[in-house]
Amino acid sequence: MIPAPFGIPGEKQWLAIEEVPLGWSADKKYKVTGERGEALLLRLSDACFYEQKQAEYETIRRFAALGFPQSRPVAFGLCEDGRSVYMLLSWVEGQGMEQALPEMPVKRQYALGQEAGRILKGYHSLLVDRQPASRKERKLKQLAAYEGCSLRVSGDEAVIGFVRAHIRYVEVLPPCYLHGDFHPGNLVLTPQGQVGVIDFNRWKVGDPCEEFVKLGLFSQEVSPAFCRGQIEGYFGGEPPLAFWQALAVYAAHTALYSILWAQPYGQEDIAGMVRRYHRTMGDYDGFKTLVPAWYRV
Repeated sequence: MIPAPFGIPGEKQWLAIEEVPLGWSADKKYKVTGERGEALLLRLSDACFYEQKQAEYETIRRFAALGFPQSRPVAFGLCEDGRSVYMLLSWVEGQGMEQALPEMPVKRQYALGQEAGRILKGYHSLLVDRQPASRKERKLKQLAAYEGCSLRVSGDEAVIGFVRAHIRYVEVLPPCYLHGDFHPGNLVLTPQGQVGVIDFNRWKVGDPCEEFVKLGLFSQEVSPAFCRGQIEGYFGGEPPLAFWQALAVYAAHTALYSILWAQPYGQEDIAGMVRRYHRTMGDYDGFKTLVPAWYRV
C-alpha cells in the first residue's frame, strides 16, 4: 500500500516508498527511493515533538560531520498540513549486525567491536552545548518506582541496596553527546565491511559510561567478543576502575528498572527483561564483583 502524499518538498519525484515496521520507536518509518535511485529513510512523528526531533536532527548532523558510516541528514520540516514532523536521512546499506556477528570468526567480531568503540569515542569527543540535569536523582526515582510496582523479582533487595550505596560512582566524567541506544540492533555491517550506525532517536547528553549499559543488556546476547572489543577500542585497552564502578551501578539499575519499563509492551517483553535481570545477577555474581563475566569470555 502506497501512503497518501505527505506534503514533503520533492516527494513527487520519489520513485518508490515502503513502510519499515522494525524498531521500538513510535515514529513511522519508510524506505524511500529518491529520484536518482538513492535510498533514503523517512521518519514521521507527531508535530508536538517538533523541537525534540529538531534537536535529534542536529545531533545526527554533528555526528555525521565526523565521517563515520551512519545515517546522514538530508531534510527536515513539517508535513501533512503541519500535523507531522519529518526527518529525511540517508539509508545505511548492509546487513544488520545482530545477524552478521554470529556468522563471523570470533576475532572478526572483536575487531568490529573495536571499530564500534572508536566510533563512540569520536561521538563522545564532541563538545556539548548544554549541561544536563543530574541523572542520579532520576535513577533513584526510577528505582523507587520499581520498588513500588507489582513486577518485583524475588531477592532484589540486595541489588536495590547496591545501587543506592554506589550511586556516587556515576556522572564522574564530563557529560557528552550519547547515541543512547548503541548495540548491534542499531548497527549495520556495510558492504565495505565497516560498522554503520543508525537510529539516533534515543540520543542525549549524559555520562559516557552509561552508553555501555546496553552491552550487558543486549549486545552480549549476540557477541561477547564484540562487547569486549567495543570497550577496548574505546579505551585503547582495558578500561580504568572508575569505568567498571560506574557501569556496575548502571547495570544494576537497568536490570531492575527495565522490568517496569517493559510493562506497556506486554508479558513477553516483561519476561525477557526478567530473564536479563537474572543473567545480569550471574554476570556480576550478585554484584559482588565489578567486572562482568561476559568481558572475560
